[in-house]
Amino acid sequence: MGARHDSLYLAGEGGASESRLHRLAPEFKVAATVGFILAVVATPREAVWAFAVDLLIVLAVATVGAIPIRHVVRRLTIEVPFVLFAVLLPLVGRPPDVEVLGLSLSEAGLWAAWGIVVKGSLGVLATVVLASTTSIPDILSGLERLRVPPVLVAITAFMIRYGDVVTDDLRRMRIARESRADDPRWIWQARAVASTAGTLFVRSYERGERVHQAMLARGYVGTMPRSERAYSGGAVCFVPVVAATAVAGLAWVVR
Repeated sequence: MGARHDSLYLAGEGGASESRLHRLAPEFKVAATVGFILAVVATPREAVWAFAVDLLIVLAVATVGAIPIRHVVRRLTIEVPFVLFAVLLPLVGRPPDVEVLGLSLSEAGLWAAWGIVVKGSLGVLATVVLASTTSIPDILSGLERLRVPPVLVAITAFMIRYGDVVTDDLRRMRIARESRADDPRWIWQARAVASTAGTLFVRSYERGERVHQAMLARGYVGTMPRSERAYSGGAVCFVPVVAATAVAGLAWVVR
């Protein structure tokens, strides 16, 4: 895998900067991340203190993994579209309304927006910690060990591997159009954009056929080679999951 689509991973394989978290089996880390996110989702949105505890859990795991907190927080920008959607909920939610900074906002909408932002942020933070301590090949290998259908794992692997290739093709085609005085900002030039999309699809399809034939010629039987790297046990990964589950359960009890 190239470095461009594995940029979240912070330590090279076998590097001296690897922490104990890096060396844990990837299938345990993937399962623990999913379990933690489910526990966060199951937490009642009114339990603000519970989400504060979940945040501390994520930050503690990031510290154990020697991940700079600034790196983790910076990756939250990926959820900006969801935050923008959540901002609209207090404006269109149902009554009763409350006054906030001179604005009349829906109380139900405010709670809904809070739930989306806080749960989404914690989920993103958890996945960033996973991606920062587990390389993409290791994550795919972990998915196979978790009995995820091999076809889905293979599709995911090729999407990641060739996403940059397709993006580069699109960039070169855009430059070629603009060098011929094309300006796709105008509605009457939509035909050129549609032609570009069609050409890109055909090129990607043909490339996929060639790659598949080349893989078959090299003995591909439907599964990718597994990593031979040795990992330590991963049961410790579920400590944060148990803690988050306990927090969610307590939040429902004292609600």
